Amino acid sequence: MSHVLPFSPPSPWIARFAPLLRPGGRMLDVACGGGRHLRHFRDRGLAVTGVDIDLRGVADLTGMDGVTLIQADLEGPNGWPPSLSDFDLVVVTNYLHRPLLPAIAGAVKPGGFLLYETFANGNQRHGRPSSPAFLLREGELLHLAMGQGLQVVAFEQGEVSSPKAAIVQRLAARRPLGTAADLNGDPEPVPLPPA
Repeated sequence: MSHVLPFSPPSPWIARFAPLLRPGGRMLDVACGGGRHLRHFRDRGLAVTGVDIDLRGVADLTGMDGVTLIQADLEGPNGWPPSLSDFDLVVVTNYLHRPLLPAIAGAVKPGGFLLYETFANGNQRHGRPSSPAFLLREGELLHLAMGQGLQVVAFEQGEVSSPKAAIVQRLAARRPLGTAADLNGDPEPVPLPPA
């Protein structure tokens, strides 16, 4: 009798925000790897799309209802596929290619969320990744959110011990549904005088 190992659990950071998403929404997992987040959100009733240069880790999901798999070299000459847009949720974990950051944030539709978690500067003392090309700079995800018009829901930066010791940044951000009314700096609109 062979023993099948269970799939990796979702990141606790990503799972923390899962209740914000309603069933029926669309989720994109960038550099989806083994598909732990695809599986998590599919089980929660979302239509999921995974993109990666190598889809062997999610081959078992091929042809399943509500699952779209796209093989693409996001860092290659063709870059970001234009079809990757208008998602209720975009998830990125343990992946960084700076030229794609605007496209990743741009794939979030109004009212949708970006959940991002990856290694940050200082991780060199814990091993790989150690190249600055693969490590976020101080506050880099915050700058991304602000520059792309996203509202920060939560942000963390620092050392973690699980699943292994590392320095990480984590962001949960939401694209506003529309522009807020201009209140001229006042926290509440001025009431109209009685007629």
